Amino acid sequence: MPKELTWSDPEDIGILLSEIHPKLDPLAVRFTDLHKYVIALPGFKDDLTKSNEAKLEAIQMAWHAEVLDRTQG
Repeated sequence: MPKELTWSDPEDIGILLSEIHPKLDPLAVRFTDLHKYVIALPGFKDDLTKSNEAKLEAIQMAWHAEVLDRTQG
């Protein structure tokens, strides 16, 4: 069974987002869309209203780091 994800798991969420949306530039994704992508992830079980700008930014940066690792690593 996959790990249950919460807003406090930006690295795990970033990895999943890079796998599910490989063609997207994380830095070009609006936070409203990022929120939708996160809550649609398999295993995401947190309260949908507990997100905030800081949590979304952490997820976005983790996603961006994962993309850089994949493309430049």
